[in-house]
Amino acid sequence: MGRRSNPARLVLALSVAAVLAIFLVYVSFAGGGTPALQPSELKGRTEKVMLSGRVLAPVKRTGDVSAFRLRDPKGTGTVRVSYPGGLPDQFKVGRDIRVEGRLVNGVFLGESGTMITKCPSKYAPKSG
Repeated sequence: MGRRSNPARLVLALSVAAVLAIFLVYVSFAGGGTPALQPSELKGRTEKVMLSGRVLAPVKRTGDVSAFRLRDPKGTGTVRVSYPGGLPDQFKVGRDIRVEGRLVNGVFLGESGTMITKCPSKYAPKSG
């Protein structure tokens, strides 16, 4: 005699698959993303963000902490940045960078190891 399949097991398996699919869609669109902002967009934000901007002079080093200002790449908004740990080799005044952290009392506190430098000339079209 042949074995009869149980429809309750099929419904349960399909329900679990549907819940997992909904969870994956939610996570990919709404969950876990770190907002990417420029200095002029920071006001009032206290959560962790990815900050992009251009390094302004002077860059001061006190022990293991670097302090400098970041400006919007195509704007006038600026913010003071405090970054612990070593700076990337390509870090310099005038370079565009991206760093993760949060704004605390008007100073953006970067997280060590999250800074990335961007070289604009690498992405510019070649002349001639």
